Amino acid sequence: VGTWRPHRPRGPIMALYSSPGPKYLIPPTTGFMKHTPTKLRAPAYSFRGAPLLLAENCSPGPRYSVNPKILRTGKDLGPAYSILGRYHTKATLTPGPGDYFPEKSTKHVFDSAPSHSISARTRTFRVDSTPGPAAYALPMVMGPHTVGKTSQPSFSIKGRSKLGSFSDDLHKTPGPAAYRQTDVQLTKWKAPQYTMAARVEPPGDKTLKPGPGAHSPEKVTLTRPYAPVVTFGIKHSDYMTPLVVDVED
Repeated sequence: VGTWRPHRPRGPIMALYSSPGPKYLIPPTTGFMKHTPTKLRAPAYSFRGAPLLLAENCSPGPRYSVNPKILRTGKDLGPAYSILGRYHTKATLTPGPGDYFPEKSTKHVFDSAPSHSISARTRTFRVDSTPGPAAYALPMVMGPHTVGKTSQPSFSIKGRSKLGSFSDDLHKTPGPAAYRQTDVQLTKWKAPQYTMAARVEPPGDKTLKPGPGAHSPEKVTLTRPYAPVVTFGIKHSDYMTPLVVDVED
């Protein structure tokens, strides 16, 4: 085996601990802050100093200097004047005496003789583009197609018909084979009819099934006694982190 013999370790080996170890401190059972939740906690009291007295005056005090000329009606001052430039009036453009013609108003103010004006001849009516007598086509008064008149009977002459005449071609008449024979089953008793269809396969599983050669009955040990089987495993070290290969997402 060798000269090595197991000995007691000098200090604790952290790999032997499955818990976090002494890194985490146990919460205290005394005091009020961070007390352990597994134990009852006594009530805690705190002492506070005496409250300060409220100030008697709530005004800003003499820090602000108020102008003595400010009264409740406003600032007490004498009349003050300001000097401004002269106001410019906008001149309106009105018509002068030269814009009028009083000599042309004699006919409206004084009596005047009648005056006449000569102009071109006035057109009483315009040239109308109405149709003339030659633009109309009178209906016919002869023949069967008269409008508003009684027409005489008219006759038409047609060619001689060959039907039943000596020139009638009897070969063009339909024979017995030209007519379709009516099915007898439409008017008489109809015999039963049968149809032959393809073979219908019953529904089933079409997957590949194992045959007799796919089984190994000599390996079955559940139905008969067999010798004990021993397996040898691998010894894992307590100081080595196990390797996790198959990680599920």
